[in-house]
Amino acid sequence: MWALIILAGCQYATLNERAGVGCVELANQITLSDRILTLNLLSDAFSQGCYGTVIDYGAKAHSAFRHKTFSVLKETASMFIPDGTLTDYVLESYERGYLSFLLSASYFKTHKADDAKVELRQLDHELFTPLYNYGEDPVNLVLSAVMWEQLGEPSEARVDWLRLRDQVGALRDLNVNLRTFAEFQMDRIDRAQPIQSGWQIYGIGRFPQVDWNVEFLGSSNGYFRVSPKRGFVPACVSETGARISTRNWFQKIATRHNHAYHPLLNMQSWIRLPVGIIYGLVPMTAGAGVVVGGCVADAMLSEGRGGALCQLSIVGGVALMAKGPEVIEGTLQPDLRHWERIPEAFVVTWAADPIQEPCLSGMRGAQRMI
Repeated sequence: MWALIILAGCQYATLNERAGVGCVELANQITLSDRILTLNLLSDAFSQGCYGTVIDYGAKAHSAFRHKTFSVLKETASMFIPDGTLTDYVLESYERGYLSFLLSASYFKTHKADDAKVELRQLDHELFTPLYNYGEDPVNLVLSAVMWEQLGEPSEARVDWLRLRDQVGALRDLNVNLRTFAEFQMDRIDRAQPIQSGWQIYGIGRFPQVDWNVEFLGSSNGYFRVSPKRGFVPACVSETGARISTRNWFQKIATRHNHAYHPLLNMQSWIRLPVGIIYGLVPMTAGAGVVVGGCVADAMLSEGRGGALCQLSIVGGVALMAKGPEVIEGTLQPDLRHWERIPEAFVVTWAADPIQEPCLSGMRGAQRMI
């Protein structure tokens, strides 16, 4: 009997040591100078239960990545090279909010309720603060509302549910069923009926990759048309929970170059257009010169009979001309950097067993967060 207890204790200690080593390795990979990598590793740290790493580096990233620092030299040079080459990435408003949520959830997991509440108030602040990147979003409001209830603050949760129900500003296009769901939560809170089993939050899948192409007509986002490489899962509401996709987060990326949102980025993109075309003409002109020059030289050397030099010049010149469109595309490519390792959707539910939650049915890659 004692041998079994000792063996179990050793196995438990070994698992803890492995988890600790994993967290240390993750922390060692974080480099604040690489902002996107830092954000992605923070997602990995949270999913692996490295809450101390999230708290430590998440707070640093939140402070360092939220403000735009303008440099006349960099902003001017950016008009002649690919977008975002010289400028540091600045967190979108939804990323600031989600980072605050991860910090709050990490404090909650480590039984630091007061610190978790501070981060939730910071989340609310981030969604409404008019920084360089600004704008509220429904996803973070749902996460915030659920976290407030988990922390025993239903009155704070009611404020977020109210915003979702009223759908003003950036929330106007929210799914009608989600609005009804929010109204139901408000009524429940008003009747002083807490969720006895507690809320659960699941992250679903991975945020889709971003694609773009040039579109001069019908686009309000400069001359860019930005789209996801695959669609988002639809919204879902059940008697025990709801599913909300991060499509609203994608829209912030898609409209990054909109004149009304970021006039400077919009202006730079239009100036970069003729620059990119000129850059693209260089290899095309050079390639044509190689073809003509090589064949003329070959004709002179072979006394008009033609030879291998002309054929080689044609192959090399055509290959060089083919680089022209690639150079244009590389120069015009918009800055689409974003926090990549975030869920495609979230499910919030009070169903004790995830199998009992209809909005989780058929969802692959669901991972419980709270």
